Amino acid sequence: MARIKRGVTARRRHKKILKMTKGHVGGRHRLIKQANESMLHALSYSYAHRKAKKGDLRRLWNIRINAAARANGMSYSKLIHGLKRAGIEINRKMLSDLAVSDPEGFSAIVAKAQLEPAG
Repeated sequence: MARIKRGVTARRRHKKILKMTKGHVGGRHRLIKQANESMLHALSYSYAHRKAKKGDLRRLWNIRINAAARANGMSYSKLIHGLKRAGIEINRKMLSDLAVSDPEGFSAIVAKAQLEPAG
């Protein structure tokens, strides 16, 4: 049986890793061992941060809603509570977008949330 040499396979694998680490600093994009380590970390960070991004965006939406609600004389928690009581089902992403792009529309929603009686 013929002997198989691994030069082509190894070269392809190394080139793939170096291509993935293009833009990393120093030996992390030039030397295969450092590049491989850098790539593994980068991939794990990108996976974790795709998950963390959801929470980051929700926090941003809440901050925007709170700022707009306070400009209309109401706190964030009272606004959300009032919306639930009024039966207005609008998610925080849309509410935040409304607060930024259409302040008059947001004020109308705040007014609806304030009208709802307690109990």
